[in-house]
Amino acid sequence: MNQHASIRIGHSACPHDCPSTCALNVELLDNNRIGRIHGAKDNSYTAGVICAKVARYADRIHHPDRLMKPLVRAGAKGEGKWKEASWEAALDLVAEKFIAAEEKYGAETVWPYFYAGTMGLVQRDGIERLRHAKKYSGFFGSICTNLAWTGYVMGTGALRGSDPREILKSDCVVIWGTNAVVTQVNVMTHAVKARKERGAKIVVIDIYENATMKQADMGLVLKPGTDGAFACAVMHVLFRDGLADRDYLEKYTDDPKGLEAHLATKTPEWAAAITGLSVEEIETFARLVGTTKKTFFRLGYGFSRQRNGSVNMHAALSIPAVTGAWQYEGGGAFHSNSGIYKLNAELLEGTKFRDPKVRYLDHSRIGPVLTGAEDALYGGPPVTAMLIQNTNPANVAPEQRLVVQGFMREDLFACVHEQFMTDTARLADVVLPATMFLEHDDIYKGGGNQHITLGPKLIDPPEGPRTNHFVIEELAKRLGVAHLPGFGLTERQHIDHMLAKRGLGDFDGMKESRWVDLQPEFEDAHFLKGFGHPDGKFRFKPQWNGGIAPNKPPKSMGIFGPVNQLPEFPDHVELIEVADAEHPFRLATSPARNFLNSTFAETPVSREKEGRPELLIHPEDAAALGVATGDRVEVGNQRGEVVLHARLFDGLKRGVVIAEGIWSNYAHERGEGINVLTGSDAPAPYGGAAVHDNKVWVRAA
Repeated sequence: MNQHASIRIGHSACPHDCPSTCALNVELLDNNRIGRIHGAKDNSYTAGVICAKVARYADRIHHPDRLMKPLVRAGAKGEGKWKEASWEAALDLVAEKFIAAEEKYGAETVWPYFYAGTMGLVQRDGIERLRHAKKYSGFFGSICTNLAWTGYVMGTGALRGSDPREILKSDCVVIWGTNAVVTQVNVMTHAVKARKERGAKIVVIDIYENATMKQADMGLVLKPGTDGAFACAVMHVLFRDGLADRDYLEKYTDDPKGLEAHLATKTPEWAAAITGLSVEEIETFARLVGTTKKTFFRLGYGFSRQRNGSVNMHAALSIPAVTGAWQYEGGGAFHSNSGIYKLNAELLEGTKFRDPKVRYLDHSRIGPVLTGAEDALYGGPPVTAMLIQNTNPANVAPEQRLVVQGFMREDLFACVHEQFMTDTARLADVVLPATMFLEHDDIYKGGGNQHITLGPKLIDPPEGPRTNHFVIEELAKRLGVAHLPGFGLTERQHIDHMLAKRGLGDFDGMKESRWVDLQPEFEDAHFLKGFGHPDGKFRFKPQWNGGIAPNKPPKSMGIFGPVNQLPEFPDHVELIEVADAEHPFRLATSPARNFLNSTFAETPVSREKEGRPELLIHPEDAAALGVATGDRVEVGNQRGEVVLHARLFDGLKRGVVIAEGIWSNYAHERGEGINVLTGSDAPAPYGGAAVHDNKVWVRAA
């Protein structure tokens, strides 16, 4: 008898914080167990390919260490002593603590805190409805996208670009600032097919020879934070050698003559000294993109990880405007399609209840917020109560020591709704068990593609876990706001409302079609009717101070960082942690292949494949330090120090070290993770988290 004869196939979307938002086919073994997960072959973007970690999702959803019952702290904070509670008792306690905190300090003392552990709109964003209804402190979600999105839209005026499937029609694919093999595998699906079918060249630009660069025809390894210098030298060559499309520039850009004059001194020799690239590498790349009109620039989130990332993104994005690549199918640039969906989430998020007088807090600065830094609290009370969903700040947020110190405060009550006992859950007062994506209904927008994809409930959860939506609804009842519009609806009703408002039918219709393709027409995607600014021009001269951006901080927060140092035209600006005598190395905390931020760090296959927390270091640097592969090394700066194991690796520049992956804090020797070393200062102009931008010292431990 065929043991797989009874396997059914269900359809969903990957919920994780990845631009691919893959359409999935899920093997359903029975009503509460899954087998393998596969990419949907008939989805034009996913094209049947998903990453290995999601393919083996059964390891995660059926993990023996999954949280199953509500837990209430029974010992000192962080001690790990818990007592089981009923859902009723646990939620009653949370509501009681929130009410007591509000009575003492006012509603702003409560800070609901969330992020992208699920990208499902209902289960991720419903927490906002409770926030606005109760007038709790606002949440400026800055950690992931801000520097990249800001730099991109300062140029284009809109968050969209060439259809990412057009890579198949490109003659040259430039993958810049993203290790796509590790973080968005479908980019490689299309790029490799273009090479096979069209002879397209693949160029990868990054700060080390990662898995993506190993598949490239041309790999360019530059020093962290120097992309802007490289882009300027490339454009210098394009103008110098008559490879700039002057007709296109005149019609579609704001000040091509000013740009050309500005770039006169930005020679390959100038950029080589800054980037660590050779003059020949810069010249060769410039000639390639200048003579290959159908060049597709796939620009990634690496730009969001350096303090000068907005400037660097804008500079890289300026190259296809100089070459006129936007005019051609298979040409132009793409970063994210997040601006095309326009779903109305007013009811889901309760935006009508939002009070503009309520302060916002920057979620990247949770360390300073929880330790009472005056500039982080914006004149309001201390945060003394939190509900945390879909994120693990004690592990993933910058300045980890401050974050942990804040959670250890006796006057802070924290409820964490989670799937596993994460570093953050360990520091909580109440831990609630959460469902996983195949156990609830939700809907997803693709950042890296053009699909809205449905993720209906496919299996029953175990007895204990409950959905994020359930927790928000139950707390609303206990906190006296359940009568307000938006509460009392099911997940499906919220999905129906968003789809209907957009003219996309309803849940049942989407269940039949599985996804909807919202890719704009060619002329809109390529800005051939004009860019998104009022004058229709691409801006070489961005309005850094107050200009448009997709995730601009509210006026009450103002502009962040040294905005006056951002350049008039594309340039290199050293708003980065420049190495110095005390900190001679630059550290980046790049993504690991088998983890996704802190997710999958709990599954045995992912852990086994990653090995242990390591530091990639150039052999010549290691020799100077007297360090060999496998040796324990201490890495530190003004924020603290951690111990890793050295791995000698010559695929990076001297003076650069890489720690891949966000291992759990307790996977490290001293119980502290890599984000001890990263800074939480808000970069110009609109904030973010520059977690790859750190000056450090390294020594044998």
